[in-house]
Amino acid sequence: MNKDIEKRIGKLRELIEHHDRKYYLENKPEVSDQEYDRLMKELQKLERAHPGLVTPDSPTQRVSGEVAQGFKSVEHRKPMLSMDNTYSGDEIREFDRRVKKNLEIDKLDYVVELKIDGVSISLLYENGRFTQGATRGDGFSGDEITVNLKTIRSLPLSVKKDARSPGLFEARGEIYMPRKIFEKINKEKEKAGEEVFANPRNACAGSLKLLDSSMVVKRQLSMWIYGVGYTEGASFNTQFEALQFLKESGFRTSPHIKKCHSIEEVIKYCDEWEDKKDSLDYDIDGMVIKVDSFLYQKKLGQTSKSPRWMIAYKFPAERKETVLEDIIVQVGRTGTLTPVAVLKPVELSGSTVSRATLHNQDEIMRKDIRIGDHVIIEKAGEIIPQVVEALKNKRKGREKKFSMPKKCPVCSGKVESIEGEVALRCENLSCPAQLKERIKHFASRGAMDIEGMGEAIVAQLVDKNMVEDYADIYYLKHEDVAGLERMADKSASNLIEGIMKSKRNDLSRLVFGLGIRHVGVRAAWILASRFKSIDKISEAGIEEFENINEIGPVMAKSIFNFFRSKENKKVIEKLKKAGVNVSSRLEAQGSKSFEGKTFVVTGSLEEFSRQEIEELIRTNGGSASSSVSKNTDFLVAGKEAGSKLEKAKKLGVKIIGENEFKKMLK
Repeated sequence: MNKDIEKRIGKLRELIEHHDRKYYLENKPEVSDQEYDRLMKELQKLERAHPGLVTPDSPTQRVSGEVAQGFKSVEHRKPMLSMDNTYSGDEIREFDRRVKKNLEIDKLDYVVELKIDGVSISLLYENGRFTQGATRGDGFSGDEITVNLKTIRSLPLSVKKDARSPGLFEARGEIYMPRKIFEKINKEKEKAGEEVFANPRNACAGSLKLLDSSMVVKRQLSMWIYGVGYTEGASFNTQFEALQFLKESGFRTSPHIKKCHSIEEVIKYCDEWEDKKDSLDYDIDGMVIKVDSFLYQKKLGQTSKSPRWMIAYKFPAERKETVLEDIIVQVGRTGTLTPVAVLKPVELSGSTVSRATLHNQDEIMRKDIRIGDHVIIEKAGEIIPQVVEALKNKRKGREKKFSMPKKCPVCSGKVESIEGEVALRCENLSCPAQLKERIKHFASRGAMDIEGMGEAIVAQLVDKNMVEDYADIYYLKHEDVAGLERMADKSASNLIEGIMKSKRNDLSRLVFGLGIRHVGVRAAWILASRFKSIDKISEAGIEEFENINEIGPVMAKSIFNFFRSKENKKVIEKLKKAGVNVSSRLEAQGSKSFEGKTFVVTGSLEEFSRQEIEELIRTNGGSASSSVSKNTDFLVAGKEAGSKLEKAKKLGVKIIGENEFKKMLK
């Protein structure tokens, strides 16, 4: 092959990447659009003539017209946890006192960043090349959207490498839609008679889920990178150093990041941005405050939901006046009765609000809220609309007081108050409202992941009395579901196949799917890894739950009560008889048998799924990588292992099978 052509292709890529950085990262373009297009067309022409020279990180591979069949779920190498929120300077000071007390120190540096109101994403780079992008999802796994992310011009397909660069690292950031683009798209939708987006965040999230990446290109999304997640061989010790590394590597990091040496400096900076947030071309809903030192972050650790070393300061919510036209009562998955205000529609924080939560009867009485009142509403945390107060000076005497029903508004079942709680609950486990929500949760991706069991199918199964609890799902037959509306023969077969497949899930998914109050994905994982079987969980005393790290008294009581319920015991027995797996292969949290070891898994495995075996590796202190390198300690090889096996042999990596892996676990 002509070396001059190869050299020219390399030069063109270098020039285009340089101009991309100048335009999208530094906002200092050096060439006209016409000149840029000329370079791109020359590169495309040369690559078409010499397809063997096309690489995944070539600028020509960024914009694609690929249509995906759907998004597969990928597990995050390191959880993307949510943040606790604060709403005042005093709460920020309390966070500072708590952190210093836990670390037993008096002085501490923080890094303060803008809290972008967008979609959180994870970007994986191997040997300097972008290989995988995913949404945050439930924090432990998300949708793989690599092709769509490649359309974002501010995302580097390859990064500059230096002595600090890890061989494999995960950059984390926020994808957003600029306000000008949002307004332009909504005008186009209005003109076409289509439904407009509620706000830029919704528009951004919807764009990233489009199956046709050529459509994503038109949305002109952008991003800021705010930190690193999983890394192998990182040499930076603080958040500020990591951000400097990311910036120098070619990532778009915010110019408004500040390192603060006291909590008062942090509060002052937060106040400054509360006043000037509207000057930006994108939405922010607060500030993020992080302990700078990675060593201190590690010492502080995390709860099951959020890190102890990071907190969000949320700006005061926007408020609007409207009329409360009615109060209805909704029944949730756990039977909780929640009063909901039906409002005269009003624009608030970028979306139309027509309903708002009223929480419970005590809250309605405390605020003296009545049907027909003029009320002030706001979005709590910029997300959930709620009624702040009733404007009593505007009453005309026709307003009506409200009281909670004595019977469930859905099934007319008995309503009871739980000791120590304000909420009322419907005690009928067969209540259609509860049952639909319970089954939807049970079949959801984070739980039993039953493909094909969407909201419409669940509604029909409940309305036709085909299921009375989630165990009944496993007794459905092909002919049962084939008779449902919009259910063709093939769809019925796929649904039954999805139900059968879910029987093999690990216990952690089942525990989460049971819908125990206060038990999320992380807590379910902890219970499964600690007790190993549903029977041992159900036999445990409340003290055993309370003694587990990350499980507090409220959650412990909820778990204990759930497994003491006669109705729940019957459902669990039905699940067992149906052949649903009720045991776990997960190792108890805290095992360090693989500490310092890096594994790569390849080929078809018999006993484990790829996700299960990688979860076991990480649970036991090891690292699970997707590529073989000289730093790999073990390759776990199944049937039909391909190029990774060959590379491992060349590098002298130890190759083991499933049986040897199981022995190592023991």
